[in-house]
Amino acid sequence: MVNPPIFNQMAASERPKDECGVFGLFKHPEAATITYFGLYALQHRGQESAGISVNRGVNDKIFSHKGMGLVPEIFNMDDLDRIEGGSAIGHVRYSTTGDSVITNAQPFVVNHRHRSYAVAHNGNLVNAHLLKEELEEQGSIFQTTMDSEIFLHLFIKNLIKGDIESAILQSVSKIEGAYSMVLLTCKGEIIGIKDPNGFRPLALGKLNGHYVLASETCAFDLVQAEFIRELDPGEIVIIDDEGIKSIKHPKAAKHKSLCIFEYIYFARPDSTIDGKNVYEMRKAHGKRLAQEAPVGADLVMPFPDSGNYAAIGYAEESGIPFEMGMIRNHYVGRSFIQPTQSMRDFAVRVKLNPVRELIKGKEIIIIEDSIIRGTTAKTRVKSLRELGVKKIHMRVSCPPHRFPCYYGIDFSSKGELIAAQKSVKELADYLGLDSLHYLSIEGMMEASGVKNPEHNFCKACFNGDYPVPFDPNFTKQCMG
Repeated sequence: MVNPPIFNQMAASERPKDECGVFGLFKHPEAATITYFGLYALQHRGQESAGISVNRGVNDKIFSHKGMGLVPEIFNMDDLDRIEGGSAIGHVRYSTTGDSVITNAQPFVVNHRHRSYAVAHNGNLVNAHLLKEELEEQGSIFQTTMDSEIFLHLFIKNLIKGDIESAILQSVSKIEGAYSMVLLTCKGEIIGIKDPNGFRPLALGKLNGHYVLASETCAFDLVQAEFIRELDPGEIVIIDDEGIKSIKHPKAAKHKSLCIFEYIYFARPDSTIDGKNVYEMRKAHGKRLAQEAPVGADLVMPFPDSGNYAAIGYAEESGIPFEMGMIRNHYVGRSFIQPTQSMRDFAVRVKLNPVRELIKGKEIIIIEDSIIRGTTAKTRVKSLRELGVKKIHMRVSCPPHRFPCYYGIDFSSKGELIAAQKSVKELADYLGLDSLHYLSIEGMMEASGVKNPEHNFCKACFNGDYPVPFDPNFTKQCMG
């Protein structure tokens, strides 16, 4: 018997990583449990570690529980009961640059003058190396390799001189880059902070009269919270017993620069960001792709779950049937990955398997949401050829990634990006495709349906136009 071709899910190094997710809930009797479910909904944004920090009363210590792995692997009911009550913040992490170790799991907590503070951060500070050097010269001692810790050091230093509001404003005036943060104080206050460019999403909701913050609205749906609005770029909200207060970042950006990759890849399709549903946006990109790059074929298919919704849009616009030519096993966990090669081979086969009768002898169009390094795409195409697929066309629902990201996505050098090294024709030949086409930047912008899209999105990974200046020689060493 011939072993079936191996169709692996993108290896850890092959796909852009899912950044981080944050959640915060102000003074709720089941704060820890609800935060747990909020993190469960945000699990797609980070699978390396997770944590919850809770403050039970005024001037009380902050209790935390965190660990490496997925949310349900880290918490059980005993853990949640132990830290239940009060206000809570939570975090799921993928390390964009800092080490993947328990020390760097968030929320990060500091104790100063018998008071505790915790922070959970999504994004990347591009001037972290400069701030760290400055703080160390002033006597600060760092416990982690996270830029989140840098913010807390700044906050504590400024808090000594004044109140919380002024400490926050002085601290954010020094940091640069992409950040959405939730901060928990010793008094149980919850503070949400969004950078002036609005790179990363952060939304405000309400659950039975209690304010809640989350990276994505899908977390509100799970805990049955009412979505109120998204924080504006540069907005800081302070939630305490008197209600909610909104203040503005001291350095206003000229234009909003929401990461367009949130719509293309990172966010869950059932989330709404900046007033636009992610599912509908991906479909719109697929429809525009069909207009820009039509080709005859028997069927349109994605590699689950990459490109699923863009593929639906492409099929609708082209009139070519949408089919699931590959079936993904959703019941394979991280523990299934084994150290031996034979077990690794079996693990990737069990995750994704072809419907042979559907695709053998056919001309197919594969819709992908991105091609970063190309290695896995090449393996997949080779395996399809071995199955007897007649022609393989690939359409990608975003422009080519030709420039590194320094704002919280893990491709931080140009050499990692295959589209920066090869032309589209060369890449098609390398992957073994009959044709390859990417969605144009203009098409992506028009399909977004957003007013003045040129001023709404960061597209630096496509066009090299970086909204926030940085030093590329040091940015990769920023902690993340």
